[in-house]
Amino acid sequence: MNEPLTVTLWGVRGSIPAPGEQTVRYGGNTPCVSVEWGDERCLVLDAGTGIRALGGRLLGESAEIHVILSHSHWDHIQGFPFFAPIYDRDRVVRMYPSPVDKGTLCSLIEQMDGAHFPIRAEELMGINECILTDPIDHMAQNGIRLSQIALNHPGGACGYRVDDSGRRIVYMSDNELSPPSEPTTQWDQFVAFCLGADVLIHDAQYLPEDMPRKHGWGHSVVDQVLRLAAEAEVKRLVLFHHDPERTDDQLDAIEAQAQDWCRENAPATECCVGAEGMTFTL
Repeated sequence: MNEPLTVTLWGVRGSIPAPGEQTVRYGGNTPCVSVEWGDERCLVLDAGTGIRALGGRLLGESAEIHVILSHSHWDHIQGFPFFAPIYDRDRVVRMYPSPVDKGTLCSLIEQMDGAHFPIRAEELMGINECILTDPIDHMAQNGIRLSQIALNHPGGACGYRVDDSGRRIVYMSDNELSPPSEPTTQWDQFVAFCLGADVLIHDAQYLPEDMPRKHGWGHSVVDQVLRLAAEAEVKRLVLFHHDPERTDDQLDAIEAQAQDWCRENAPATECCVGAEGMTFTL
C-alpha cells in the first residue's frame, strides 16, 4: 500500500497577518501549506507566518524539508526567519527560489540581512541549502513529483501540483482567473492542470461585491474558483488566501454558499473554506 500523504494548512490568510477576535476560528496567519510523506519528506508550499507553527512541530523529526515559494511577496516569505529547523545544526532545509524572482538569490535568506531581521543568514546553525538548479528536477531526485504553472498575479507567481501514486494535490495561491489584461495563463490551461485533483487549494480572496474596484489586484472571486473546480472535476476544493478584513462569520457564510453551489452544480466536488490546522490524508 502507498504510504499516507498528508496535507496540512498552517496559514490561510492573504496579504497581511490578521490576528484578533474576529479571525480566531479560521486563523490569521499568512500562507503556508505542508505536504508530508510520513517521516520521510516534507514539502512546504510558501513561508508565510503559518510556517512558524509547522517548524515547531517538525523539531525532533527527521523528515527531509523542502521549501518552495509561489512568489516572494512579503506575506509568502515573512515567516521563514521564525522557522525553527533552520536553527537546528543537524537538520537540512532545502530552499528553492521563486521561479519569478529576478535579481535575487533566495528571498527567504536575503531578508535575513541584519536590517530586516536581526539574525543574519550566515549566523544560522542549520544546514540550509539554496537550490539554484531546476526545482522540478531536483524534487524528482528526492522523490517528489512536482509540476508548476504560471499564475496571473502582478509580478508573477507559480502554482504547483504534486502527483503521487494516483493522488493529486494542486496549490494555486495568488491567482486571478479572470484578469483585466491578457492573462499569462488561460482558463483552459488551469482546468487541465487541476484536472481530477484530490485536493485543490486555490486563492479565493474576493467576492463579486469587491469588483470592479479590486479587478487586476491578482486574486480570484469565489464564484470563478467554484467554476474551475467543477470543470476540472476536483474532488475537494479548499478556498484559500482569505482577505485580511474577512471575519470568521463572513467566511462561514462564504462556505455555506459555496457548498450550496456545489451541491447544485458540482455534486462530486466537496468544498470548504480553509482554516489553520485543517488536514487531509490521502
